Amino acid sequence: MKRIKKSTIIPLTLLAYLAIMSILGLSYFHAGRYLYYFGIIGITLLIIILLHFVLKKREQLQQKRENEQNSHKPDSENY
Repeated sequence: MKRIKKSTIIPLTLLAYLAIMSILGLSYFHAGRYLYYFGIIGITLLIIILLHFVLKKREQLQQKRENEQNSHKPDSENY
């Protein structure tokens, strides 16, 4: 079974949370505070997108580090 990566599951969870919070905050939209409502949503989306790319880069660096460690292991036959 393929493991779901953190760079996918955490941003998806935060997007679901943002959707719920934007529904709860509809009163600001109906009150005419459009800039506030969409500003908060936009900033939060930007942070979630940046988080996704940072986590993806971290996973790539970790994978690269693991591959380098595995390729540099000494063979037990040589000792």
